[in-house]
Amino acid sequence: MSLSFFKLFVNTLRKSLPRHPLKTGILIRPITAMEVAKVETEPKEEQIVPNKKSTRYKRRFMKRQWEDVNPKKKENGESDEKKLCDKPVERIKRKKVAMLLGYCGVDYYGMQRNPGVRTIEEDLFKALWDAKYITEEDYNNQQNTLFQRSSRTDKGVSAARQVVSLKLPLEVSAEEINKGLPECIKIFGIKRVTNKFNSKVKCDARTYSYTLPTYVFEPSLESEEERKQYRITPEKLEEVNKVLSTYKGTKSYHNFTEKKHFQDPSSLRYMMGFNVDRVFVESDMEFAVLLVKGQSFMLHQIRKMVGLMLAVVRGLTDTATMEKAFGKDRVMIPTAPGLGLVLDMVHYTRYDARYKDSHDSLTWEAEEEAVNKFKHEHIYPNIVKGEIEGNSMGQWLEKLSKHSFEPSEDAPVDNTLEEGEKDLNYDDDDDDEADDDDEDKDTHKKVNKIKEKDGKNTENEIETAKNDVEKAVKEITNVEK
Repeated sequence: MSLSFFKLFVNTLRKSLPRHPLKTGILIRPITAMEVAKVETEPKEEQIVPNKKSTRYKRRFMKRQWEDVNPKKKENGESDEKKLCDKPVERIKRKKVAMLLGYCGVDYYGMQRNPGVRTIEEDLFKALWDAKYITEEDYNNQQNTLFQRSSRTDKGVSAARQVVSLKLPLEVSAEEINKGLPECIKIFGIKRVTNKFNSKVKCDARTYSYTLPTYVFEPSLESEEERKQYRITPEKLEEVNKVLSTYKGTKSYHNFTEKKHFQDPSSLRYMMGFNVDRVFVESDMEFAVLLVKGQSFMLHQIRKMVGLMLAVVRGLTDTATMEKAFGKDRVMIPTAPGLGLVLDMVHYTRYDARYKDSHDSLTWEAEEEAVNKFKHEHIYPNIVKGEIEGNSMGQWLEKLSKHSFEPSEDAPVDNTLEEGEKDLNYDDDDDDEADDDDEDKDTHKKVNKIKEKDGKNTENEIETAKNDVEKAVKEITNVEK
C-alpha cells in the first residue's frame, strides 16, 4: 500500500469520527522516569486510591485474605477457639398449649391467684415449677408464660373442664405435673394450639352446672326427715323448667351482678339455655343438676339466677319480679350458695372449625372418661357432703324467707362477697379484650357505640343494641349446630 493512499484513508476516518472526545473514564498520559521511580519507592500503605469502589473492593479482598490465612480455622469454617459464657443460660423452646384440668374448689378461695390465700392457680404454678416446666421467674410472674384462663371461678366453685392457655416446653407430660398437684386438682390433657390462641378470647360459650337438693323446690317441707324422703314430681319439674326458660335470650343482667347499671352495654348477656339436666339420689337424698349455657357470665350472675328462680318456685315472689329485674329499676336479688356451682364445659366451636386441618380439636372426647370419673370421685361427693352434713342450702333458705327484693336503706344487705374474696369489680368472663386474630370480635362490642352520646342512653337504644347482639349470636349458634 502506498503512503499517499494510507494518508487518504486516515483523513477519511477522522472525518467520520465524532468531534467531541469519548469519556471512557480512563485517562492515558505519558509519565516520566522520575514519576515511575517515585511510585516504586513510595510505601504501599500510603498509596491513595482515587475511587471509592476500589476502596470497598480492597477492604473486602483484604478481609477474605485474612480469613483464608487464619491458621486456627478449620475446613468447615469453624474455629478451634470458642468463647465460654460466664453464666450459661438454659434456653428451652416453648410453644402455646391448651391445658384441660378439673378441680374441686371447696377448700379454695377461687381460681385466680390471690396473695395470702389458697387458690387453684397457686397450686398449679407450683406444680409446673416443681416439674421444671417453668422457671422461678415464671412462677413469680405468670404473665411471662402468657397464661390465661377460660373462665374465672369464685370461692368454693369447682370446675370439671377448665381450660387454660400458656407457653410450655414441647416435651411436656400431664402425669409429671399431676405428681405435684393435690388430689382435688388434676390435669386431663395438653394440646398444641396456635401462637395467638387465648383460652378466654377464643371461647364461644360456657356451660355451668348447679347441683342442689330437690327439696328446695317444695316450701312445705320443714323437717330433715321430710326433706330426705322428698322426690320431685313431673309437675314440679315442669314448673322449674318453665321458670328457668325465662332466662333464655339476650337480656340486661345488671341486677344479677355487682356495680352495673341498666344502661351499661356490658350487662347484656346471651343465654342459650337453662334447664334441669338430670335427677339422682345420693345418701338417701335426691339432687337435681341444672345446666345453663351462655356466651359469658358476670360475677355471681349464675348464683343470683338460681336464687331468684328458687324464690319464684317457693312462692316468695312472682314472675313479675323477674321481668322487673331485667328492666331499668333496681331489684335486690338473693345469691344462692356457691357450693353446687361447677364449670362444666367451655366451647371453642369457631376455633375448631377454622383450624381443624392443622391443630387438634378442643372438644376433648378422649378425656371424657377421666373427666366423668373425677367428677364422681371429687366434685359431687363434696357437694353432697356439704348439703347433708353442712346443711348449706337449708341455712340459706332461712335467709331467703326474710329477703327483701326492694332496695332500701333499712333492708339488710345481701353480702355476696364471702371471706377471702376480693371486690375486684370485674366480670367473671371479661369480654372487653381485643382478639389478636381476624376472627369475629365479641358481640358485646357492637353496643359500645351507645356510650359515645355523652353517656345519655335511651331505652330504645338499649333495645336496639340488644336486638343486634341477639342477631349476631344466633349466627354463631347456627355455626355450632
